[in-house]
Amino acid sequence: MAELISVIESKGTNPYENLALEEYLLMHVRPGECILYLWQNRKTVVIGRNQNGWKECRIGRLEEDGGFLARRLSGGGAVFHDLGNLNFTFLADRDYYDVEKQTEVILRAVRAFGVQAERTGRNDLTVDGKKFSGHAFYRTGNRCYHHGTVLLQADMDEMSKYLNVSLDKLRSKSVDSVKSRVENLIAHVPDITVERMKQALIDAFEQVYGKPAAYLPEERLDKMELRRNYEKFSSWDWNYGRKIPFQYEVNKRFPWGGIGIQLNVNGGVIQEAAAYSDMLDTEFISKLEQALSGVPHSEREMAEAVKGILCSSPLQEEIRKDIAGCLTQDE
Repeated sequence: MAELISVIESKGTNPYENLALEEYLLMHVRPGECILYLWQNRKTVVIGRNQNGWKECRIGRLEEDGGFLARRLSGGGAVFHDLGNLNFTFLADRDYYDVEKQTEVILRAVRAFGVQAERTGRNDLTVDGKKFSGHAFYRTGNRCYHHGTVLLQADMDEMSKYLNVSLDKLRSKSVDSVKSRVENLIAHVPDITVERMKQALIDAFEQVYGKPAAYLPEERLDKMELRRNYEKFSSWDWNYGRKIPFQYEVNKRFPWGGIGIQLNVNGGVIQEAAAYSDMLDTEFISKLEQALSGVPHSEREMAEAVKGILCSSPLQEEIRKDIAGCLTQDE
């Protein structure tokens, strides 16, 4: 149980500033402390750590409309943020990081409005079978965060306009469009507002942790470090990532997420591999790219290279097995 709980609200709606503050809080959360960070982005598609922005988002249309493409630290899939959506992040040292408690805060806040919210799977909260909150997770060393969205009155038409959701992903959810998967809480609470939800979250945070929350003082923020973080999150390299001249591509969807592998091959040898995924695991993609680089371009050699990847969890072992299998099948 955290010894101290703190709250901070973002003052702006620029996604790069908000992601910069999120990383700053992650690196400066104190031992025994759990921070609840509340923030909003204006007209932004936020992609997961290992996703290909060119495939997940209609970038040209988004930029023409004055929107932003942003890449977060955590894994998972692409989401659309606007001012009808409230984002939350729980940040804590590993010893005080408790996803069950943190999720209970969100559920209790929503239920305070009379909405029978439920947890579905590992990273979705739903009402009447439709998702209103998706979650993702990140850890570096002993520092962890759990963040997600709460859809209040997001513009579903704009969500569909900018997100490029694959047919395979929609089929895996047994729906025919991104709009049919999600729902705004305003459909259940007509007078809900962002400010009311913020207060409900803070109240629930205090109830679940059994102590009063203190607002995190401005003096704890280092403007120079925040600026460096902003420069990273707003950079072209971070958001759009490298594009390699590939000759071969593999795409497949599994229960843990989708995988796309692009290969630049010269003289029968893989010169460079780029992999993209909406899996929640953020480590495996870099291991996969390293394993395939320099390997002869043959099904057997590629599969053996993947099988040789050292895994740090049962989930990574499952991912390794599935990818090795799809590389030796004629898709």
